[in-house]
Amino acid sequence: MRKIVAKLSTGCALILLVASAHAQSSAKLHQKSIVVDTHNDIPTTAIDKGVSFDQSLKGITHSDLGRMKEGGIDIQIFSIWCDGNKPQPYQWALREIDTVWAWTLRNPDKMMFVRNSADLKKAVKQGKLGAMMGVEGGHMIENDLAKLDTLYNRGVRYMTLTWNNSTPWASSAMEETNGTVKQKGLNDFGKQIVRRMNELGMLVDLSHVGEQTFWDAISTTTKPVLVSHSCAYSLSPVFRNLKDDQIKAVGKNGGVIHLNFFSGFVDSNFFKRSEAFEKAHKAERDSLLKTVSDPYFADKYLFEKYADEVKALRPPMSLLLDHLDHIVKLIGVDHVGLGSDFDGINSSPRELDDVTNMPLITAALLERGYSKKDVEKILGGNFIRLLKANEAK
Repeated sequence: MRKIVAKLSTGCALILLVASAHAQSSAKLHQKSIVVDTHNDIPTTAIDKGVSFDQSLKGITHSDLGRMKEGGIDIQIFSIWCDGNKPQPYQWALREIDTVWAWTLRNPDKMMFVRNSADLKKAVKQGKLGAMMGVEGGHMIENDLAKLDTLYNRGVRYMTLTWNNSTPWASSAMEETNGTVKQKGLNDFGKQIVRRMNELGMLVDLSHVGEQTFWDAISTTTKPVLVSHSCAYSLSPVFRNLKDDQIKAVGKNGGVIHLNFFSGFVDSNFFKRSEAFEKAHKAERDSLLKTVSDPYFADKYLFEKYADEVKALRPPMSLLLDHLDHIVKLIGVDHVGLGSDFDGINSSPRELDDVTNMPLITAALLERGYSKKDVEKILGGNFIRLLKANEAK
């Protein structure tokens, strides 16, 4: 009996040693890698909540400057966004751009603005958070190419052709799906916008766009495309995710698909669980819908108020990585990355509470058998290649 106990004790000790070594290895790799997140909505959330990214916001938001450092994020692309009903969306874009610049300029020892791959390299070398920006929704240029140029000159390095709302020149995934758009795809002006983005070196982002817009953009662009925050439709069939033929087209184009952490895009069964939650809080939700224009904001309020109930709705992180595996099987490891959508979502996988949990993804990728070189590509290397390809004249 003593021998059996001794063997069991030795076995447990070995397991603990292996686990510890694995944790140290993944932590070292995460620290060594250039970690890029292509989509975070903290500018909008900070303005809405009356807080600032460079103060501690734990328990208030998914993100702040200190926690990004803790999570090992090297380059953050901040989303410049407003919904399609916002009056003067271009002015709102300028306000959010000013906000990101203000954060960066008052923290010169911790942040650096990044306009190109050379700046990116410099920010990483100096150990500063590289701040980049992407406009989420073509409605924010107000059908004016000059405004597109101004946004680029202010530092914006990608534009999502549509948000959920269509523009006069491009149809969105939401409105193509629900049939509320009159004309699908890009019109001649939409194609002109794509060509101008190529000329500037502004990445064409195909998250949120309708299928016809996607195909029109793919056939128009001369540069590799960005998909800043989307998942795979075949694993979670919601309108915001990419179908397999779209994924293959992005691979052929040389683009990169960055995974969205929203529970509903990761696990379509999340919506069924959410419906039960909504029924339990229907009266309160109905009251909120009388005061907000978008149901998202009502849901966001309820999700924050009933946080314990909501946590039980969330899928495991393993399902998010299943999307990554699926994309890799279709088009290879050179075409996938991370676009969390933190502070723009009201639910994420259980293990991913905020930006500090990003190292868990590195550990999980190693456990799935991805090589260190492949993990480095997924965490940021693929985006850097994409950025350089769009800079090339």
